[in-house]
Amino acid sequence: MRTTLDLPEGLVDEARELMGFTSKTETIIHALREVVRRKRVEELKGMFGAVNINLDIAASRRRPSRG
Repeated sequence: MRTTLDLPEGLVDEARELMGFTSKTETIIHALREVVRRKRVEELKGMFGAVNINLDIAASRRRPSRG
């Protein structure tokens, strides 16, 4: 998708250099993916302790009998 954005050139250039990319497009795509990834991790962390899973580890490791 083509979009016109007014981005701080110095910030984009600094991010591009730090990440080792050669293009601004690569830099912006990587930055957006990282923002999404971090938000999803935060959401998963927020679920910690909210789900109760009762597993019988010993039973799950036994092979079912063939009969």
